[in-house]
Amino acid sequence: MITLAFDTCLDKMYAVIKKDGQILSSRIVENKDNKYHSAFLISTLQEIMSENHIKPQDIDLIGVNIGPGSFTGIRACVTVARVMAQQLNCRATGVSSLEILSKISDNNPLVALDARKNCAYLYYNGEIKGAVPVDEVKEIITSGNFTVITDDKLKPLLGGISYQGASYPLGEILAELAEQKNDEGDWRKLKPLYIQPPPGV
Repeated sequence: MITLAFDTCLDKMYAVIKKDGQILSSRIVENKDNKYHSAFLISTLQEIMSENHIKPQDIDLIGVNIGPGSFTGIRACVTVARVMAQQLNCRATGVSSLEILSKISDNNPLVALDARKNCAYLYYNGEIKGAVPVDEVKEIITSGNFTVITDDKLKPLLGGISYQGASYPLGEILAELAEQKNDEGDWRKLKPLYIQPPPGV
């Protein structure tokens, strides 16, 4: 089985090819020359497939991050996955960025990402809780023995670790979670996860 996984929702782009349980390629792309990293998605996917002699028709599963995160990144990720899966007639499945980040720790993780408007996208006990006021998140954190995973903006307020502060294999985690999803993998059902509406809506 060949899995192609990619993520343009977070602060870096992750692209992974996995074959029969083995990572063949894992690439991280950052923003370049005032261009958002998702602008390099197609070229990066072409590169890693070519380097590993993988043809698009060889792909069995496409796994993508569906958000929350950058609205531009979410749209890019989901649109490319849907088009590829339709053209290649392969499975496509989405995984939340909150679930991906929760796998940084196996010690009762709580993920809180900046949602603006003094709120955080919150995930704990294996569930997405929505956009929650930061003060409420603080209360939840103090009420339990959580490993807090957050971003650079909220770390001073919530403590814990920032996923932006170290190199984590988020693309590889995404590929693993996509393979574990017990869904139909129908590209028609692959949709962005907008917990809050995009700006201006």
